[in-house]
Amino acid sequence: MSTPPLPSPVFWCVVPAAGRGTRVGGDCPKQYLPLAGRALIMHTLDRLAAHPQVAGLLVTLNASDVHWTDIDSLHGKPVLTAVGGNERSDSVLAGLHALPAVVGDDAFVLVHDAARPCVRSADISRLIDCVTVDDGGLLGAPLRDTLKRADAAARSMATEPRDERWRAFTPQMFRRGELTSALRDVTARGVKVSDEAMAMELAGFAPLLVEGAEDNIKVTTAADFALAEFLLARTA
Repeated sequence: MSTPPLPSPVFWCVVPAAGRGTRVGGDCPKQYLPLAGRALIMHTLDRLAAHPQVAGLLVTLNASDVHWTDIDSLHGKPVLTAVGGNERSDSVLAGLHALPAVVGDDAFVLVHDAARPCVRSADISRLIDCVTVDDGGLLGAPLRDTLKRADAAARSMATEPRDERWRAFTPQMFRRGELTSALRDVTARGVKVSDEAMAMELAGFAPLLVEGAEDNIKVTTAADFALAEFLLARTA
């Protein structure tokens, strides 16, 4: 008699959404601007919640957020909220603190940008498969374009080597306790980090880079909305 397969492990995902997204323009934070008939953030949350190994979502919001539509579940998964901070690291740290007690310090947690609605389910699966046998990691892609260093007048001053250079995406995935400690440390030192992997690097870790699809774009400018709508219709 064959042994039934063990159930796949499940993981919580923290989604920092307390930023203003000022590069898009206007009074409404970019995560709430319409994209293909829904708020941008709802596409992102829907993609995450639809993944079979995502157990629940923890969204960190600005203290004065008036745009969030109260939802408590997506795809049968719980959606919780917490108040974020001024910096991304503050918001992620607040989300880590607010996770349910069932998520222990040794449990892996995903962190994903609210403005990355096109992340592919297969890439999330690949990240989980690779990282849970490592000490943490992130989705990304090797640099393929020629890289230039510019001066203040936007003139090309040098061509930089692109060997061993990657573009960093999300989700990023680390153990709850280790990431919490790393973020607390950079906060105490007054160091601004651009992502969770940077905090882990400064704590002495070497996060694993897992190659993902380059259409996992971060919606940053007004022009990105049209591209994201195009990609949403063609990715899953």
